[in-house]
Amino acid sequence: MDAQKIALVTGGMGGLGEAICQKLSKAGCRVIATYSPKNDNAELWLESQADAGFNFSACMIDVADYASCASGVGKILNDVGRIDILVNNADITRDAAINEMTREKWQLVMRTNLDSVFHMTRQVLDSMLEREWGRIVNISSISAQKGSAGQINYAASKAGMHGFTKSLALEVARKGITVNTVSPGYLRTWMVTKMPAEILKTKILPGIPVGRLGEPDEVAGLVAYLCSDEAAFVTGADIAINGGQHLY
Repeated sequence: MDAQKIALVTGGMGGLGEAICQKLSKAGCRVIATYSPKNDNAELWLESQADAGFNFSACMIDVADYASCASGVGKILNDVGRIDILVNNADITRDAAINEMTREKWQLVMRTNLDSVFHMTRQVLDSMLEREWGRIVNISSISAQKGSAGQINYAASKAGMHGFTKSLALEVARKGITVNTVSPGYLRTWMVTKMPAEILKTKILPGIPVGRLGEPDEVAGLVAYLCSDEAAFVTGADIAINGGQHLY
């Protein structure tokens, strides 16, 4: 991968986002991670990554807010000139059964998980079109593919991402830009590992044919491939990476 490629990863601090940042950096990219205005540990994260040998940049962006995305991406473009790769990874959960789902929980998840994909992509696409090269990867979820009780807002937001992927892929295919979706299953992130051990043992792991949680680095490897020159013929795809938990 060209060492000059510039990658922007939303929700890049921690969990899968961190693994993606690291993998893209190892592939030769200059990596910029976005973080929420509610995150007050950005500097500590950058320091910890520097100690591990990764020289990342960071930009505070509220991905749920169009104006914040326009301002943040505008600053990045002013500073570095372009964005070659966009990974829409930022998301949240606000779980509840539908009869307990508030409008606030629904709207917050949709704005953060789905609206953000439009907000961020809209800001970076013109420069990709101008250079006729770009990679956009949207991080969805197994929940979008098979459904998830108690996560109707999350599943709907993640399913909507792939409709966006397919439509945009058709619009920009002849411009050297690929757009793909990656749908991970259960990964060894803090959100999953904080579940009660008994739930993991009796409810989660038995449903995964390979018998274990996925590693964030495994998903990050797939993302890095989709962002590479070698993946130029892959576009409009939704790639499952879930240990065989859901086959379709």
